[in-house]
Amino acid sequence: MSRGKADGRPAVDLARLMDETPAPRLSDYHLFADAHARVPSARVTPYGLATPLFSDYAAKSRYLYLPPGAVARYQGAGLLDLPVGSVLVKTFAYPADFRRPDQDVRLIETRLLIHRQAGWTALTYVWNAEQTEAVLKRAGLREPVSFIDAAGRPRQIDYAVPNVNQCKECHSSNGAITPIGPKARNLAIETPAGGQLQTWAKAGLLTGLPSGPILATPRWDDPAQPVAARARAYLDVNCGHCHSLAGLASNSGLYLTLEEQDIHRLGVGKRPVAAGRGSGDLEVAIDPGRPDKSILAYRMASTEPGVMMPQIGRSVVHDEGLDLIRAYIAQMKPDKP
Repeated sequence: MSRGKADGRPAVDLARLMDETPAPRLSDYHLFADAHARVPSARVTPYGLATPLFSDYAAKSRYLYLPPGAVARYQGAGLLDLPVGSVLVKTFAYPADFRRPDQDVRLIETRLLIHRQAGWTALTYVWNAEQTEAVLKRAGLREPVSFIDAAGRPRQIDYAVPNVNQCKECHSSNGAITPIGPKARNLAIETPAGGQLQTWAKAGLLTGLPSGPILATPRWDDPAQPVAARARAYLDVNCGHCHSLAGLASNSGLYLTLEEQDIHRLGVGKRPVAAGRGSGDLEVAIDPGRPDKSILAYRMASTEPGVMMPQIGRSVVHDEGLDLIRAYIAQMKPDKP
């Protein structure tokens, strides 16, 4: 274990992270300098995404840890090449009132993706009622959460902490666990310090970055961008990790990544490979101009197990996301996604 400090911040316990036996407590890794996981330790860098995954309206804090002497490598618009020893950290939380997002924040869970020699490992740590520690939880958990949403409405969520198998399902690519969100195009956002990827390159955390512009993932909630671009970004992040050639839903023939260009594989006029109640007696995934006749919108509007999509990671309908997808389908022409 490295016990030195960098920039006045404590060092992460890299040896503990690489141990095949998971630590019982999040604090055992020293990823944060405080008990509430708000002050990152040395080489733990916060980051943001252009379009994040929807998780029952939870607020999220994301961090990347790179071990001493290691750098991430740009390898195109997809996932960064993150060296062994890297850790992706994501904390899920709810403020009591989303109109005051920095006040009375309740931490629910912190998920780790640790890159070990054998590949990526997913671990979940659940925060205690005192908000002083998070403990390893493999079996999953249901946690009732109450909050006031951004529109001032009271909400109640039956929040689901995933079990270890659900983590593997969402993060499966060609049968191996892999990160989902931190693709270069989704990290290509502007921050107060400038472009996020460019800032990392200047800090010595990233190499191989091209000198020219990087095609960025559109922000799903930016009304200044075209509806189709926003909808494609939303489907890419929320559905594309399974609905891709390498994902668990590859046999569906429905591929929703941003890179996909075939309108039939994107769902336009596409019939499901197997009929069932998930189709709602509708005929095609996307019926151009008719969201009410589109299986994609129907499943997004459901919370019924076996019908709802995505199946994991939400217990309520994402109203704003559904509205976007319905608008996308409504303005669509048969020959154009």
